[in-house]
Amino acid sequence: MHEKILILDFGSQYTQLIARRVRELNVYSEIVPFHKWPDDLTGVKGVILSGSPFSVRDANAPQVDLGLIIGHYPTLGICYGAQYMSQQSGGSVEASSSREYGRASLKELQAGVQLFAGIQPGSQVWMSHADTIFDPGPDYEIVASTHDVAVTAFRHRNNSIPPVYGIQFHPEVTHSDQGKDLIHNFVIGICGCHGDWTPASFIEETVATLKAQLGNDRVVMGLSGGVDSTVAAELIHRAIGKNLYCIFVDSGLLRKGEFEQVLDSYKAFGLNILGVDARTEFFSALKGLTDPEKKRKAIGRTFIEVFDREAHTIQGVSWLGQGTIYPDVIESISVHGPSVTIKSHHNVGGLPEKMGLKVVEPLRYLFKDEVRKVGRALELPEAILGRHPFPGPGLAIRVLGEVTPQRAAILQEADAIFINGLKEANLYDEVWQAGVILLPVQSVGVMGDERTYENVAALRAVTSVDGMTADWCKLPY
Repeated sequence: MHEKILILDFGSQYTQLIARRVRELNVYSEIVPFHKWPDDLTGVKGVILSGSPFSVRDANAPQVDLGLIIGHYPTLGICYGAQYMSQQSGGSVEASSSREYGRASLKELQAGVQLFAGIQPGSQVWMSHADTIFDPGPDYEIVASTHDVAVTAFRHRNNSIPPVYGIQFHPEVTHSDQGKDLIHNFVIGICGCHGDWTPASFIEETVATLKAQLGNDRVVMGLSGGVDSTVAAELIHRAIGKNLYCIFVDSGLLRKGEFEQVLDSYKAFGLNILGVDARTEFFSALKGLTDPEKKRKAIGRTFIEVFDREAHTIQGVSWLGQGTIYPDVIESISVHGPSVTIKSHHNVGGLPEKMGLKVVEPLRYLFKDEVRKVGRALELPEAILGRHPFPGPGLAIRVLGEVTPQRAAILQEADAIFINGLKEANLYDEVWQAGVILLPVQSVGVMGDERTYENVAALRAVTSVDGMTADWCKLPY
């Protein structure tokens, strides 16, 4: 059983970042909604209370019994978490005179405070709150301030209980210059974690768990050529070998030559895989559709039909393998229920119910960057591990308007020029995701000596760390 930092989620947009920062220290972290305090606390070494879009002064503000936490575990309250601790201690939390959002600098750091070991006065931190702690309460003493916020950080006065700290800034975001140091001080220094959550240990334990879980059962899995499904398949393959049956569907909406390239890669590292040419079925399902949502649903429906048909040619299958990762899990147990639907399409959505199979998800506790680290430890090809994220519906959502075989072929050619150009210029790995969008627009131009009226394609490239936020990529002209 690994050491664990429990992160109590009050609904902050930054909660996943807190978990990622802890994981970067090779310490396992788990996010739980504030109203679902877990029964099994085995391995818990400390608790972090997240921020929240709520004010502690709201009538419907999220609440938790701090008696379950303070006095039992080292505790760190961040923003709302700190304000809630202060309020429950009898302190004063009031609306700020103006919303405190952006950069600030630490000052008046109290000497000898373990949470701030190695952190310098003047260090930049990131503020994002509409309330301010004016008095932390009788249980706490102030240990740090900024120019505008007197109670920037505080700690519990009782030295006979596990340490308790509250901070009004966000150490988990990159704008806090020494935020990682602060989280290290809490997780390693205060909680005493040793950092045993590594890719190698994950592989060893996951393969052993899968062997026990699956036994001699057969598993079927749809592969996409992407990182998540590939790493998940390799872990299951190491556990049960040829009892894993993989299906790779050619929808006609993959990148140029991708179906053949990926199929060859999978076969090269020993996966039992079937390639299925279903291009005609997908283009037939898309005929006449221009609304993006209808296109997504048509593709998802067709994939399920094709996959289900092919899977039924395999006898004795009990399990469906999926490349679900931790952000998907967090989304399904979020504080406010599932968030607004941003994308409705998921290739395997609805398959377990339709096929009557049990689900096995070996990556359900990993973030995307951790999946790549595990893939490298498994020695999978870098061409797959470093591949840009690719939309589940494929190029169909990059063809604006109706998707026809001809328009998809044009997009594949243009996309190949763009992606190969990035690789030739050694820019591919600097871009998080790039793609071409075929617009339902024509423009006048000249080709050779003739006036033309042809299609317009837009090139898009973005940078990101985790896919939660992105910025446009400043490629050289």
